[in-house]
Amino acid sequence: MPNNRVTRLRELLANSEGKAILITNPINRRYLTGFTGSSGVVLITADSAALITDFRYKEQAPQQAQGYQIVEHGADIYASVADLLRQWSIDSLLFEERDVTYSSYKTIEKALSPVKLITSEGIVEKLRMIKDDSELAIMQDAANLADRAFEHILGFIKPGVSEKAIALELEVFMRSQGATSSSFDTIVASGERSALPHGVASDRMIGRDEFVKLDYGAYYNGYCSDITRTVVVGKPSDKHREIYEIVREAQQYALDHLQPGMTGKEGDALTRDIITRYGYGEYFGHGTGHGLGMEIHEAPRLSLTGDIVLVPGMTVTVEPGIYLPGFGGVRIEDDVVVTDKGIRILTSSPKQLIVLD
Repeated sequence: MPNNRVTRLRELLANSEGKAILITNPINRRYLTGFTGSSGVVLITADSAALITDFRYKEQAPQQAQGYQIVEHGADIYASVADLLRQWSIDSLLFEERDVTYSSYKTIEKALSPVKLITSEGIVEKLRMIKDDSELAIMQDAANLADRAFEHILGFIKPGVSEKAIALELEVFMRSQGATSSSFDTIVASGERSALPHGVASDRMIGRDEFVKLDYGAYYNGYCSDITRTVVVGKPSDKHREIYEIVREAQQYALDHLQPGMTGKEGDALTRDIITRYGYGEYFGHGTGHGLGMEIHEAPRLSLTGDIVLVPGMTVTVEPGIYLPGFGGVRIEDDVVVTDKGIRILTSSPKQLIVLD
């Protein structure tokens, strides 16, 4: 893997108080090294980089973490880290405070003394917000896989089929198409349960004349996709059509107007203002979207408190919804990447109201 990511990290490291950074977060470890093993830490300085892992990965690690010194640790991984810090004359070290428990911190502090530990303030996560071309290509593949899954599942949804059966069919299909797994616990919520924003699939059987909300994604080659579509089984009522069209209008408006230079709060307002204007603002209680990448929820966020400015290369979801207790709910969600002029939509499943007999 080209070490452009390490180069960018070193630029940030040069402006910090630390002379090195210790990576303990497994997602960040994979992002920086390409190493897919389940154990290990990464140590990076201005001119050195090491992956410290165990015996199980002594062949895998050099193949994946090219350009890194591979260190096989013994019983105590932090003893090996301490040895490298002494060899490299490092006396101050950034650590990932968001990933380390207090107990782990005390262990690290004791093992690396007298090295000064400094919080990293999410330095790698800031890099991960901006996707490079190779990442965007994988995310497009993951989005395409999710789209194929939606086309497939439409032939499976019918009265008498349980939500769990639909969720299982989605996962089996995505895995058969190359996904490692689903991006998260698949949401299939029907009837009154569709008013639950995160109604993970239950034993409820699909009925007639009701919404079925599907929120799922494919975890593919280390990256997530995330899509939501809502359909009606049977005959939609006027209320079904009304709230569906409001959500569709709000989502489309955001897709047409989201652009670099906006804050997450301004992006959120694109959908929220429309839903509020129609009188359903109190039934839209979550943010318009969230960052997406190696994790299903990343920065930035399109929300009432989103203060990060959108720039090209950021990938976010756009997913407004209306949820009416006792009746049902609608959410429509796409994955998009911010470009120089606006956005590019990664997911392409149809968004007109689909009615299944």
